[in-house]
Amino acid sequence: MAHTLASLLRTWRERALLTQEQLARQTGLGVRTIRRLESQGLLRPRTDSVRLLADALKLSHAERSLLVTTARGAQPGTPRQLPADLPNFTGRADLLRDMDKLLGDHRALVTCVLAGTAGVGKTALALHWAHRVADRFMDGQLYVNLRGFDPSGVPTEPGTAIRGFLDALGVQAERIPYEIGAQAALYRSLVAGKRMLVILDNARDEEQVRPLLPGASSCLALVTSRDQLTGLVAGVGALPVVVDLPSTVEARDLLARRLGADRAAAEPASIDEIVMLCARLPLALAVVAAHASTQADLPLTAIAAGLRVGSGRLSALHTSDAATDARRVFSWSYQRLGATAQTMFRLLGLHPGPDFTVAAAASLMGTGHDEAEPAMRELVRANLLTEHLPGRYTFHDLLRAYAVEQAPTEDAAIHRLLDHYLHTTQSAALLISATRKPIPLDPPRHGVTPERPAGDREAMAWLKAEHRVLLAIIEQAAGAGLHAHVWGLAQSLTTFFHRQGLWQDLATAQQTALEVAQRAGDVPRQAAAHRGLGSYAIRLGLHDMAQTHLTRALALCEELADDSGQAYVHQNLAWICDKQGDTRAALGHALAALQLQQRGGSAGGEANALNAVGWYRIRLGDYSRAVSDCQKALALQQELGNRSGQGGAWDSLGYAYHHIGDYAKAVECFYRACDLLRALGDRFGEADTLGRLGDTHQAGGNPHSAVAVWQSALEILEELGHPDAEKIRMKLGGCGEHFNG
Repeated sequence: MAHTLASLLRTWRERALLTQEQLARQTGLGVRTIRRLESQGLLRPRTDSVRLLADALKLSHAERSLLVTTARGAQPGTPRQLPADLPNFTGRADLLRDMDKLLGDHRALVTCVLAGTAGVGKTALALHWAHRVADRFMDGQLYVNLRGFDPSGVPTEPGTAIRGFLDALGVQAERIPYEIGAQAALYRSLVAGKRMLVILDNARDEEQVRPLLPGASSCLALVTSRDQLTGLVAGVGALPVVVDLPSTVEARDLLARRLGADRAAAEPASIDEIVMLCARLPLALAVVAAHASTQADLPLTAIAAGLRVGSGRLSALHTSDAATDARRVFSWSYQRLGATAQTMFRLLGLHPGPDFTVAAAASLMGTGHDEAEPAMRELVRANLLTEHLPGRYTFHDLLRAYAVEQAPTEDAAIHRLLDHYLHTTQSAALLISATRKPIPLDPPRHGVTPERPAGDREAMAWLKAEHRVLLAIIEQAAGAGLHAHVWGLAQSLTTFFHRQGLWQDLATAQQTALEVAQRAGDVPRQAAAHRGLGSYAIRLGLHDMAQTHLTRALALCEELADDSGQAYVHQNLAWICDKQGDTRAALGHALAALQLQQRGGSAGGEANALNAVGWYRIRLGDYSRAVSDCQKALALQQELGNRSGQGGAWDSLGYAYHHIGDYAKAVECFYRACDLLRALGDRFGEADTLGRLGDTHQAGGNPHSAVAVWQSALEILEELGHPDAEKIRMKLGGCGEHFNG
């Protein structure tokens, strides 16, 4: 039985338990209008009236569609141009919610731009949302593929798109004006006052889009593009919606839906690996699923194996369809770049990642900041790069693989990049360690502009930001056979790694430096690497490993007559002896280090050795001489302006006063040490001192303060993954028993 508008409204009103008067009040329509609708006196209500009725009656999606269809009929000029929705669309819940908000304020916002990189799923998202809300646009939906990034390389002309819209709106060919401005005016006139959705898919730039925007506030234009189209945001108040990579969970669900639940469930580890190797890019996941569906007997492990090699990854994502072949899809974005941006993109393929700054990119390119920055902005605008943190840029792994394919074989560019990081790292290292001696370096190549941090805080911030990059740069330098860069970076980073508790990274860098030095037969650098590896091993309680490296380092330093190097080794050997319970042997090593530093004339080295001598005298109960040694060390460090050394001396004095029984003075010394170490970013040093401060509070009869500082120490040690965390837990456990008792 055919429904009439009157019967539908009456049925739904009665279901809602509303009188005609109540429905009129809720919709803002007159009671006379409601009565005419239910008596078939009004057969063609206005679009806005239909929407108000659907909202007031709380109609379902299907009911709303039935109301719209019945009220409007299948009239000529009511276009329904949406392409089919993706049947297995999944995820994007946050973006869909954001887009739903457009409907609540559609009169104030008439354009929305969905921007994102190639293959991220912009069109799929736009069409899925459009189908969800199609009933809210009862006057129709217009769609055009503007082919801004297309295999043909020929974008759709605005005039062609407008004429297609006019045809869909029922305008006879003879009524369409010749001039494009007049065509656009007619198009805007026809949609004025109507509630329509206009999807402008795959737009190239603002100039292509502007003539196609409806002027009516009752219409919504949804634009998708690889370009950010900031001109539309600035010029017409368009709302920008960034379509980023889906989350790992969403990407996994997308792949599982396409492969089928049973196949996905059978190899969950392979699913996770494929998601990772495809960089969570929906296009890549769809291609992998398509290949897998034609090879149902092929294990997913084999498909993952084909994606593992960087150069082979894009080949594994090849299809005969240009619109879905990853390499060709990326190429359309690349080809549209200006010459400078193309050069920048190619050269960034040489950067090992994980991210980079404009300053590093400028040195890589051999140009100044003023030329590099616009090129980076163009790459971001084209969604070939992402500014994932302020001033830091990256691209996902598949775009990186494409950039690597485009990268030139240019040793000079790699050398410039490594020079940039080496010289900037040394500058930062000298700022965070007042007693560090500069490493002799060759001047940077022409075109390199190293960064110059202003002060130790800025230097530490730079090192923290570049930490992962610098590890990758060391490996790149080793692979390129640039041994001086490997050694210079590894040695410059030792203080930073120690203060941040990054001992595994310290070991990785020093092991690479040792291998490079051994290949080159470079004895001094072998000695330095053995010292670094010994220090790492001590920190983690690997005493046998430490003894092996330090014994070798001492032999090499004696062979080289390197007093400073020998002193450094003796201080570390002292540490091992003390940890193993032989404090008298530890003092012997510390005194040997002091004698060597005094003979070598190193004031900073002498101060460090004096503090170590004082420490072991505390351990042996010689408190008076210990305090004298540590006070001398503190005075020397203050003269040198070495805040790290001052922190160590204050810590030793606190330890001494604790054992003397002067807990108040000990607490004061420990707090001074903590303040200095915290300001320097020496996280392990701070935690170590906090542990002793807690001991002093406990011994002084202040267990609540002890617990507070031990908790702070534990938090740091757990973050660092340091084994000393267990000692602090035991202390806290003992305090708990004390309170409970």
